[in-house]
Amino acid sequence: MTIILKQIFALLKLLNSDTGENQLAAGIACGLILGFAPVFSLQTILVFIMLFFLRIQMGAAFTSAFFFAFVAYVFDPIFDSIGGAILEMGAFKGLFETLYMMPIIPFTKFYNSVVMGAGIVSFLLFPVIFFVSKGLIVKYRESVVERFKQTKFWKAVKATGFYKWYAKYEELYG
Repeated sequence: MTIILKQIFALLKLLNSDTGENQLAAGIACGLILGFAPVFSLQTILVFIMLFFLRIQMGAAFTSAFFFAFVAYVFDPIFDSIGGAILEMGAFKGLFETLYMMPIIPFTKFYNSVVMGAGIVSFLLFPVIFFVSKGLIVKYRESVVERFKQTKFWKAVKATGFYKWYAKYEELYG
């Protein structure tokens, strides 16, 4: 239970930070791929490379991957049927045989129907999740955060010496 709470608090901290909406939304969308893909596969390695070389929020990716992994478990029968249908298509038989004989591609585990279905669904949902999460982040920051900053409680907290010290510390060492 504490792991779930830590993930939720980490996500809330990210949402309330000055991190850009695009970075957070890209992190959530990458978390979709991480959550749907097998743990030790080429897909996860490629997403990790993207996380390290592009400006994508890693905390958002890992937090959303944690939650999308539970969603993937629920939708495994659907992924199985989608992946099975794709793998059984006669038009792709030669392509799949060629891919399976390549040195690195089998590490994607594309030959598993659940992995194939989850991969197809995650790559199709990636732009949808990106734009939906970006819109929700902007809406959250405009409504909830700004409303909270107007409360008497927040104004009282900002007036304390401890908060002023913390703000100075964040400014210097961020």
